[in-house]
Amino acid sequence: MSKPNVFVTGAAAGIGRATALLFARNGYRVGAYDVDGVGLEALAGEIEAAGGVVATGVLDVTDSAAWAARLSEFTGESGRLDILVNNAGVLSSGRFEEISQAAHERMVNINVLGTLTGSHTAFPYLRDTPGAQVVNLCSASAIYGQPELATYSATKFAIRGLTEALELEWKPYDIRVLALWPLFVQTAMVVGMDTGSTRSLGITLTADDVARELWDATRGSGRLPKVHYPVGSRAGALLAMSRFSPAWLSRWVNKRVTST
Repeated sequence: MSKPNVFVTGAAAGIGRATALLFARNGYRVGAYDVDGVGLEALAGEIEAAGGVVATGVLDVTDSAAWAARLSEFTGESGRLDILVNNAGVLSSGRFEEISQAAHERMVNINVLGTLTGSHTAFPYLRDTPGAQVVNLCSASAIYGQPELATYSATKFAIRGLTEALELEWKPYDIRVLALWPLFVQTAMVVGMDTGSTRSLGITLTADDVARELWDATRGSGRLPKVHYPVGSRAGALLAMSRFSPAWLSRWVNKRVTST
């Protein structure tokens, strides 16, 4: 238990998998959790074959009892939790009225409730671990509401707000809370996706790109607190522009990018 540890949700594929592999290669004890048990087995085999240390378990992030069980198993008697990565998420794209109500609710439940439940359940472990960190996967879609991604975009606005609030609220406990802001990433989540923004901006980031930014972000924020970490130059430019642009200009840019 002397190794630093990281607990990653949605770890069976995509960004979560790339994150788990990167932290394992850098000496972390990795907790990899997902609803996909088969994917977790493959991940564990790869980590262990490279000499890494990993614990896996099936986790529905909307289930508070499952969170409590998995966190207890992972932290053991030490109760140590160095980094929590709230990565699990789902996406349905298309016109708002053409997406089923069930799909809208699934995005809200997994993307928002999953992150909220994980953070809430993990708090005692984070509080009792010096220098603990929480990394929430946000999105460039939280810069301005995205047509054809309305509910997904709304869930990421919620993650943005939660991150900003907890960064202030948990600072006295020495818990650092931050958010990563990638644009579209080449994962199964965007397979077959065809929206105005994907046609305009393309899908150029890889899961490894995001994992590397996540690793770098958790190395420290420097003298001034840094909460938001855009991934890639395009996300960085859009986020920077949104901070200084009047609302009408942000709307106009978003309208042009999304072809609406």
